[in-house]
Amino acid sequence: MRNTVSDIWKLYKSAEKIACVTAYDSTSALLADRAGVDLLLVGDSLGMTVLGHETTVPVSLEDCLRHSAAVVRGSEEALVVADMPFMSYHGSSHEALKNATRFMQESLVSAVKIEGGEEVSDLVKLMVQGGIPVMGHIGLLPQAVLVKGGYKVRGRTEEDEEQLLKDALSLQEAGAFAIVMECVKKEAAERIVAAVDIPIIGIGSGAICDGQVQVMHDILGLDPRFTPRHARKYLNLAEQIEGAFGQYKQDVKSSFFPSDENWY
Repeated sequence: MRNTVSDIWKLYKSAEKIACVTAYDSTSALLADRAGVDLLLVGDSLGMTVLGHETTVPVSLEDCLRHSAAVVRGSEEALVVADMPFMSYHGSSHEALKNATRFMQESLVSAVKIEGGEEVSDLVKLMVQGGIPVMGHIGLLPQAVLVKGGYKVRGRTEEDEEQLLKDALSLQEAGAFAIVMECVKKEAAERIVAAVDIPIIGIGSGAICDGQVQVMHDILGLDPRFTPRHARKYLNLAEQIEGAFGQYKQDVKSSFFPSDENWY
C-alpha cells in the first residue's frame, strides 16, 4: 500500500527520519521502493542527470509528467512527489492549478513540489484547498539559478536567515505538508527546524533536518564528472558500468559473445 502524506506526518511526529531520493524512471523507482525509501521525488534535476542540460531551466512540463508517470508505475509503496518545472506555476493561478492537476490526474503522483517561500504561499494555499498536497522548497532554488548568478549557499547573513524563516512559516501556514530545504547554513537550518511544525527535508542543510533527500545519480556514483559536497557516494556505478560496457564490446569483437546459451 502506498505511503500517504499522513504516513510522512506520522514518521515526523515519531521523530523517525524521512528517507527520500530522486527517481526518474520505473526501474530506479522499483529498486528504491524495494529498499523501503519513504518518499520518491521526481526532480526536475532530470534535466541534468537524464537529459544532459546544464540547469533545470530547460525541463518542460511534459518531461516531468512523463517521468513522474514512469516512477509511479515502477513503485508500489513510496509516496511519489513531482517537481513542477520552471515557469509551470509562475503565471496565473489558474494555469498553475491546471498544471498541478495534470500531475495528479495524468501522472498519478501523490503530491507536487514548487520552489519559493512567501511569494508562492498564496498559490500553495489554493492548491491545498483544491485537494493537491504540496511540498515546499526553500534555500537554494535551482530554477532561479540564472537570476541568482549561480548555486549559492543560503543563510549566510542575518537578513537572509530571517527571510528563510519567514518563507518556511508562510509555507506551513499555507498548508504545505513538508518543505525541502537546500544548502542552508547550520545556524539558519537549526532555527528553521525548531520554528516549524512540519517535516523539513534537507539537502546540504545538515543532520538537524527531519529527513534527507539526495539525487540518485550522486549517491550511486553514476556521473563520473561531479559529486556535490552534500552527497555521499555509496557506490561507484560509473566505473562498474563503463567496465561492463568495455567487456561487452571486447566479447562481441572476439566472438566470445553470444555463446550457445544465448541463442534461441
